Amino acid sequence: MSTALPLSHRRIVLGITGGIAAYKGAELVRQFVKAGAEVQVVLTRAAEHFVTKLTLQTLSGRPVLVEIFDLDEESRIGHIQIADRAELLVIAPATANVIARLAHGFAGDLLTTVALATLAPLVLAPAMNVNMWRHPQTQENVARLVARGAILVGPDSGDLACGWVGAGRLVEPAEIVAACVRALSSIKLTPRDLEGQSIVVTAGPTREAIDPVRFLGNRSSGKMGFAIARRAAARGANVTLIAGPVTLDTPSGVMRVDVETAAEMHEAVMAREADSACVIKAAAVGDFRAASIMSDKIKKTASDRVTLDLVKNPDILAALVDRRRARGGRRPVIVGFAAETGDLEDKARAKLAKKGCDLLVANDVAEAGSTFGSDTNQVLLLAPDQPTESLPLLTKDELADRILDRVKSLLG
Repeated sequence: MSTALPLSHRRIVLGITGGIAAYKGAELVRQFVKAGAEVQVVLTRAAEHFVTKLTLQTLSGRPVLVEIFDLDEESRIGHIQIADRAELLVIAPATANVIARLAHGFAGDLLTTVALATLAPLVLAPAMNVNMWRHPQTQENVARLVARGAILVGPDSGDLACGWVGAGRLVEPAEIVAACVRALSSIKLTPRDLEGQSIVVTAGPTREAIDPVRFLGNRSSGKMGFAIARRAAARGANVTLIAGPVTLDTPSGVMRVDVETAAEMHEAVMAREADSACVIKAAAVGDFRAASIMSDKIKKTASDRVTLDLVKNPDILAALVDRRRARGGRRPVIVGFAAETGDLEDKARAKLAKKGCDLLVANDVAEAGSTFGSDTNQVLLLAPDQPTESLPLLTKDELADRILDRVKSLLG
């Protein structure tokens, strides 16, 4: 009976810097691969004086990367993609120089740029002269990184290549591998089960101008749609996020398209739906817009009332279903959202029947924990000819994964 390898399918970026201990990098790569890991080696330019790219590429089975501005390397695997895919960033040997640059947030080469861009834990295995290791500035830099969560492995004490005896020797590769196994044991492996699937996600509110300074809008924060986009990208999907006016940062690995009005969102979605495996309509699109936009600001008058003439906005969800039906296909999978108040399941079931989407996510925005702008949500998941699934109160990232699990099933 086969036994799972301790680092099976774990994605490790190994940074090798310019010290004599860099020669141990080859053995470290070999042990990582033997333990089942996928290893992407990043060399500093100084490290190339001590170990060759060919050796490391042969052992890792992957191109070894050095230059951040190498167009050939960037076209194959960009530095942000390296950062996003990494589950663990290991720097061994970690010289005094790279420790200082990491501590102060410098990004002057590929390795330090990846270190700034990744959300993966950092493992540092220092190697340097004993006096450099003991120097107060080095100790301060190490303490700063450890305080941020970096995992320190070593250094060992003994004979150093410089002729001194003391702390500063790189620990053995087996000890570094063991530390990585411990670090990753507490990290849940994100499945790449949506690899290559093209997913469009809409998020946030829309705004409909009334005059040059006023608009019709709603309270949507966009957090739910952004969470879905973030988790879909983490699971390997090619994600396009069509965002209304929000103040959220674009998730890593996601292509963002900013829109303002319902018509602009309709146009952006329809331009991409045919080439998508799934469209997830998490945006709170305004149902109405002003029939005409005033060219000048509306002034107060003696009257206590102002009447606005409103017309319906395009129904993006219905248009998606109609266009798919006209093609006679089953793609894209279409996921809708329903923000209701009261009688949630009845209203959601009626909307599902009317719209004809594959999955409807319904929440009562009057309930605590599910209001616009909150970091949690409690929803019902409804699909044609299936019983309603009621989910507990979850963070929006947790809920995003539950929705994407259903999407994966619908994609077959």
